Amino acid sequence: MAAHGSMGPRTERPWGWFETLATGEGYGVKRLLILAGRRISLQRHLHRSEHWIIASGSGRIDCQGTSLDVSAGDTLSIPVGSLHRAAAGDEDLEIIEVQRGALLSEADIERFDDDFGRVVKSHFNL
Repeated sequence: MAAHGSMGPRTERPWGWFETLATGEGYGVKRLLILAGRRISLQRHLHRSEHWIIASGSGRIDCQGTSLDVSAGDTLSIPVGSLHRAAAGDEDLEIIEVQRGALLSEADIERFDDDFGRVVKSHFNL
Protein backbone atom coordinates (compact mmCIF):
# COMPACT_ATOMS: atom_id res chain seq x y z
CA MET A 1 0.00 0.00 0.00
CA ALA A 2 1.51 3.32 -1.05
CA ALA A 3 1.88 6.18 1.40
CA HIS A 4 -0.19 9.30 0.87
CA GLY A 5 1.57 12.57 0.18
CA SER A 6 5.24 12.86 -0.59
CA MET A 7 8.42 12.99 1.41
CA GLY A 8 9.12 16.56 2.38
CA PRO A 9 12.45 18.35 2.46
CA ARG A 10 14.53 18.47 5.61
CA THR A 11 13.61 21.23 8.00
CA GLU A 12 16.64 22.47 9.90
CA ARG A 13 16.30 23.21 13.60
CA PRO A 14 18.94 24.37 16.14
CA TRP A 15 18.93 20.85 17.64
CA GLY A 16 19.24 19.02 14.28
CA TRP A 17 16.56 18.42 11.63
CA PHE A 18 13.35 16.60 10.73
CA GLU A 19 11.73 15.41 7.53
CA THR A 20 8.23 14.20 6.75
CA LEU A 21 8.21 10.63 5.45
CA ALA A 22 4.47 10.07 4.96
CA THR A 23 1.10 11.69 5.60
CA GLY A 24 -2.47 10.47 5.41
CA GLU A 25 -5.90 10.98 6.91
CA GLY A 26 -5.22 11.49 10.63
CA TYR A 27 -1.58 10.38 10.62
CA GLY A 28 1.91 11.59 9.82
CA VAL A 29 5.35 10.00 9.94
CA LYS A 30 8.52 12.02 10.57
CA ARG A 31 12.20 11.25 10.92
CA LEU A 32 14.09 13.42 13.44
CA LEU A 33 17.82 13.65 14.00
CA ILE A 34 18.88 15.26 17.27
CA LEU A 35 22.57 16.14 17.25
CA ALA A 36 24.83 14.75 19.98
CA GLY A 37 24.52 16.75 23.20
CA ARG A 38 21.41 18.67 22.06
CA ARG A 39 17.73 18.37 22.91
CA ILE A 40 14.37 19.47 21.61
CA SER A 41 12.15 21.81 23.60
CA LEU A 42 10.05 20.63 26.52
CA GLN A 43 6.69 20.62 24.75
CA ARG A 44 3.19 19.27 24.43
CA HIS A 45 0.63 18.87 21.69
CA LEU A 46 -3.07 19.48 22.25
CA HIS A 47 -4.28 17.77 19.06
CA ARG A 48 -2.04 14.76 18.49
CA SER A 49 -0.43 11.78 20.12
CA GLU A 50 2.99 10.52 19.07
CA HIS A 51 4.70 7.15 19.04
CA TRP A 52 8.50 7.33 18.96
CA ILE A 53 10.75 4.55 17.72
CA ILE A 54 14.45 5.02 18.42
CA ALA A 55 16.11 4.16 15.10
CA SER A 56 19.74 4.81 16.08
CA GLY A 57 21.87 6.41 18.74
CA SER A 58 21.06 6.86 22.39
CA GLY A 59 19.78 9.51 24.71
CA ARG A 60 17.14 10.40 27.27
CA ILE A 61 13.40 10.85 26.84
CA ASP A 62 11.38 12.78 29.42
CA CYS A 63 7.61 12.28 29.35
CA GLN A 64 5.18 13.44 32.06
CA GLY A 65 7.85 13.55 34.76
CA THR A 66 9.44 10.19 33.91
CA SER A 67 12.96 10.02 32.44
CA LEU A 68 14.07 7.04 30.36
CA ASP A 69 17.47 6.22 28.91
CA VAL A 70 16.84 5.01 25.36
CA SER A 71 18.76 3.35 22.55
CA ALA A 72 18.06 1.82 19.14
CA GLY A 73 14.93 -0.34 19.14
CA ASP A 74 13.22 1.33 22.12
CA THR A 75 9.70 2.74 21.69
CA LEU A 76 7.62 5.25 23.61
CA SER A 77 3.99 6.39 23.33
CA ILE A 78 3.30 10.05 24.07
CA PRO A 79 -0.40 10.71 24.77
CA VAL A 80 -2.13 13.94 23.70
CA GLY A 81 -1.29 16.76 26.13
CA SER A 82 1.77 15.07 27.68
CA LEU A 83 4.85 17.19 28.41
CA HIS A 84 7.80 15.56 26.66
CA ARG A 85 11.38 16.11 25.47
CA ALA A 86 14.09 14.09 23.76
CA ALA A 87 17.83 14.62 24.30
CA ALA A 88 20.73 13.02 22.45
CA GLY A 89 23.59 11.58 24.45
CA ASP A 90 27.19 11.35 23.21
CA GLU A 91 25.98 10.40 19.72
CA ASP A 92 23.22 11.63 17.42
CA LEU A 93 19.73 10.36 18.27
CA GLU A 94 17.49 9.35 15.35
CA ILE A 95 13.74 9.00 16.02
CA ILE A 96 10.92 7.81 13.79
CA GLU A 97 7.80 9.64 14.95
CA VAL A 98 4.28 8.45 14.11
CA GLN A 99 1.69 11.14 14.78
CA ARG A 100 -2.05 10.51 15.16
CA GLY A 101 -4.68 13.21 15.47
CA ALA A 102 -7.02 15.73 13.91
CA LEU A 103 -4.38 18.50 13.62
CA LEU A 104 -0.91 17.45 12.50
CA SER A 105 0.93 20.75 12.29
CA GLU A 106 4.01 22.47 13.65
CA ALA A 107 1.49 25.02 15.01
CA ASP A 108 0.45 22.34 17.53
CA ILE A 109 3.65 22.69 19.54
CA GLU A 110 3.44 24.46 22.88
CA ARG A 111 6.96 24.99 24.23
CA PHE A 112 7.61 25.29 27.99
CA ASP A 113 11.42 25.26 28.03
CA ASP A 114 13.90 25.56 25.17
CA ASP A 115 17.69 25.76 24.96
CA PHE A 116 17.39 28.02 21.90
CA GLY A 117 15.01 30.71 23.16
CA ARG A 118 11.93 29.52 21.28
CA VAL A 119 9.49 29.53 24.22
CA VAL A 120 6.39 31.55 23.37
CA LYS A 121 4.30 32.61 26.33
CA SER A 122 0.63 31.82 25.98
CA HIS A 123 -2.40 31.64 28.24
CA PHE A 124 -1.34 28.02 28.89
CA ASN A 125 2.15 28.74 30.22
CA LEU A 126 2.37 32.32 31.54
